[in-house]
Formats: sequence, structure tokens, C-alpha cells
Amino acid sequence: MSRIGKNPVEIPSGVTLEVNDGVITVKGKLGQLTQEFSDVSVKVEDGQVLVERTSDHKDHRAKHGLYRALISNMINGVSTGFTKELELVGVGYRASNQGQKLDLALGFSHNIILEIAPEVKLETISEKGKNPIVKLTSHDKQLLGQVAAKIRGFRRPEPYKGKGVKFVGEVLRRKAGKSA
Repeated sequence: MSRIGKNPVEIPSGVTLEVNDGVITVKGKLGQLTQEFSDVSVKVEDGQVLVERTSDHKDHRAKHGLYRALISNMINGVSTGFTKELELVGVGYRASNQGQKLDLALGFSHNIILEIAPEVKLETISEKGKNPIVKLTSHDKQLLGQVAAKIRGFRRPEPYKGKGVKFVGEVLRRKAGKSA
């Protein structure tokens, strides 16, 4: 039995949720999100969303907790939003932005210029003596994670010195290196 799927999702004030023909639409102060669903039934009662599966088939059980988590993330996204911060660790690593274009200098022979989706708000922070930080904010958790993973993928942190693009607060497994 799915423990996550059984929990109801509270709908905060200022958020409207509509369910029709297998599509959930959530609107809030930060934007609008839609999600298709199948194999479960979604009911809205008393300011709560209840997700129930139609049978005990393996696929239905698997999707029970999934759709409850997706709906919860949609509601949190349009009401409060999500933020991810990436830190550039390395000598000469820089980040700057002009609008939605992110310009990264990561030790390659050329700068990497990445066009960020308009749903994701981009901000770069460069302070003297500290590593540059790229701050991404969005109401869509899935898109935000995808963009952050794309940026991190340009130069993953290496295990010896820790150089590369890492999430703020990410703990890296370090190796000892050569012993003389």
C-alpha cells in the first residue's frame, strides 16, 4: 500500500485546481502548470486533493504515489516556487548572464553560452574571494532540475580537488590522490 499516495494534499489559499478528462490544471500567483494522469482518480474536497487508485494492479500501485507527489510539487511550485543554486569551484571559473543567456567560463578553450527557458529565472552572483554562484528559480520543479543538471553536466565536480560545477550544499566524495 502506498503511504505517500494515501496522504491528502492541502490546497493553500490563492491556488485553484481543476480536474477534467485526465488533466490536472493548477493556477497560482507564480504561474500555471498542467499534468496528464491515468490509472488513478483525483478528487478535490474540502480544500484537499485525494489521489485514489482504480485497482490493485502493479502499474496502478506504482502510479499512486507518483501522481500524488507530482500534484504536491505543482501546488508548492505555483504558491512558493523552487530554487536551485550551483557553485562554480575552480580557478578562473566565471558565470555571467545577459537576460536569459548564461555565459560560463569553465576552463575550456571557449565560453559556454546557454539559453535558459523563459519559465526559469536566472541570476548570477559573483563576489570577490568567493566562488561564483548561479541561482535558478522557477515554479516548475521538473524543468528547474533539468536545467540545473544540464549546467552541472558541462563540468562535473572531480573527486581529487573538487573542481567543477556543484550544487550548493552538495557533499562530494573526495579521494586521497597520489601518495609519495
